[in-house]
Amino acid sequence: MAPARSATGAEAPLLPHRGGETEADVKPASVPGAVFNVSTSIIGAGIMSIPATLKVLGVVPAFLMIVLIAVVVDISVEFMLRFTYSGESRTYAGLMRESFGRWGSVAVQICVMITNLGCLIMYLIIIGDVLSGTGEEHLGVLQEWFGVHWWNLRAVALLFIVVFVMLPLVFVDFAESLWFSSAVSVLLAIVFVGICSVMAISALIEGQTKTPRILPELDGGVSFFNLFTAIPVIVTAFTFHFNVHAIGVELGKPSAMISAVRIALVLCAAIYFAIGIFGYLLFGDSTMDDILVNFDQSSGSRISSFLNDIVRLSYALHLMLVFPLLNFSLRTNIDEFLFSKKPLLAVDTKRFVILTLVLLVLAYVLAIAIPSIWYLFQFMGSTSAVCLAFIFPGSVVLRDIHGISTARDKIIAAVMITLAVITSTIAISTNIYKMVAK
Repeated sequence: MAPARSATGAEAPLLPHRGGETEADVKPASVPGAVFNVSTSIIGAGIMSIPATLKVLGVVPAFLMIVLIAVVVDISVEFMLRFTYSGESRTYAGLMRESFGRWGSVAVQICVMITNLGCLIMYLIIIGDVLSGTGEEHLGVLQEWFGVHWWNLRAVALLFIVVFVMLPLVFVDFAESLWFSSAVSVLLAIVFVGICSVMAISALIEGQTKTPRILPELDGGVSFFNLFTAIPVIVTAFTFHFNVHAIGVELGKPSAMISAVRIALVLCAAIYFAIGIFGYLLFGDSTMDDILVNFDQSSGSRISSFLNDIVRLSYALHLMLVFPLLNFSLRTNIDEFLFSKKPLLAVDTKRFVILTLVLLVLAYVLAIAIPSIWYLFQFMGSTSAVCLAFIFPGSVVLRDIHGISTARDKIIAAVMITLAVITSTIAISTNIYKMVAK
């Protein structure tokens, strides 16, 4: 069955994926289900690069940055929901259209498309790292088990996953139907963190851990500005705003969605810092941009090798389960952007199938072509993700077409936008300088 246009594409509060019923006609989704879906939207590929941000920022600044960004994200979501339910629209694009007209909705759709497609590409890159490694230095699980063969090379292994795992999962009716796979994916993330913590504590007891850097090492102006390149990674890791309306409308009450978001943010912030500190303790300055790559460095014992494989495979499965939730909002946005005059995607199976196949093929090809997730994180965190998470919600508050913003709201929104623009500008400029200087 074809999916609904419910993530950020639809303008009316109807639920077209359920035969055109209104919100009042449908039993609301559950808060636990919303918590799982929000947590799954947050904990995707971002967790893999959090240890690398500790390597760049140091433990204390990274912890403070995770907490700060989580708090600001909570504020921005509250802004979005308050203004959404003060107006007529129940979508992110509709919210921006009410405040800024057609160009506002187009800006949201473009940013959602960039962010979600980038995340899907990162998921496939990480799955490829797990199954087929990153070259001769870091072998994948399949190559360690069976040796290097044509069928476990990166392109072939990913093609198998896309066709036989991803494709069936992306055929969903609505976001709530993904709650079970979301719950399993969150559980797998917790298992991943748990195994890493056990390995780190064992290594700490045995005196085999690396000494963590509490504060960043600054040896010049360029190093100082390098700190800003890690911030977009954390911003991207907390960006789930493209699914706020898809999950929130089905939940029914904005207060319930705010509660679900806060629970999910606390859970995800704890998971992020736990994996960051434990991963950094294990690998120190040798921590890779994708920490899963580090887990092929077995200590030589059979148990250690087994744990390494469990860590990598469990998180690869987690990403496979996260994939359909992000694909859900990406597909509906692209359909609304390109085919706004055509019938709903829910009643056009041919268009649904073609769009789904095109997106999967595009994500697969780019995942093979792009070597590292760090580049994608920095690009998205400095552009589309920061717009979705901070700049757009803050702009809606400052525009205040419903007259509901307090003076405090406007001050917070102005500071949010200013810091987002400054940080992103410095990060982009630093990356450009490093590229030119090479």
